[in-house]
Amino acid sequence: MELVALQLNASDHWPVNQAKIAALLERLPASRPLLVQLPENAVVFGNRQAVQAVAEPLGNGPVQDCLAQWARQYGIWLVVGSMPTQTEQSDKLHTSCLVFNDKGERVACYHKLHLFDVDVADGHGRYRESDTFSPGHELCVVDSPFGRLGLSVCYDLRFPELYRALREQGADILLVPAAFTRVTGKAHWLPLLQARAIENQCYVLAAAQVGEHAGGRQTWGHSVILDPWGDIQACLPNGEGLIVAPLEQHRLDSIRRQMPVAQHARLRAVWRDNE
Repeated sequence: MELVALQLNASDHWPVNQAKIAALLERLPASRPLLVQLPENAVVFGNRQAVQAVAEPLGNGPVQDCLAQWARQYGIWLVVGSMPTQTEQSDKLHTSCLVFNDKGERVACYHKLHLFDVDVADGHGRYRESDTFSPGHELCVVDSPFGRLGLSVCYDLRFPELYRALREQGADILLVPAAFTRVTGKAHWLPLLQARAIENQCYVLAAAQVGEHAGGRQTWGHSVILDPWGDIQACLPNGEGLIVAPLEQHRLDSIRRQMPVAQHARLRAVWRDNE
């Protein structure tokens, strides 16, 4: 079993991004099974108008049909880091991470919990995801041939309690598709990912956007695959491409057996005692 992260420089036009993803999928290793992850905003990376133009109802639309077809065609589990999906609020969307199995069936959907409303010292400056998106309200852990997958998206990475909750629900692999800014990525991307891997004793699969985008956006790249000890198994600092690393169940089991931190955690017991 192998983990794969695709690194993209996505635009605000789905046909352009579609062609880029298709070309990278042609470069997948021949071995199966493969868990393949696309970064956040893989379908469209642009302003409100560009995102709304591509948004689809969950489970229905040509973009989702294409994604499902890729999963079937290549016989892969495909994690679409995020695409915009419509909500009951006509003026707001969800940033949705979708998981398709190797038959092209959608087996999971996670709506990004934490929205990136911050100011960054870069060419874009002001980020307000809440102008376009509504936050999700549920965790998502899904069974797969690779183990249990814990879903998250980008800014979620700064909230360790989310990943502890995913681990408590049995996650073995933490999925962190992202479009980290160049400024915040240089400072915090790898340390945060390694912390999530180490403290939860999980593999981390983190596909990223890279380079210059519409509207002055600059993303950090450095897609990475980490093992449950926090060691880098593969990394792509710059440019579009893909990285591959083996999933070693015996290493996951060994680390958790030798240092059973999940069994040692006592904060919930302390909180109950103090109620």
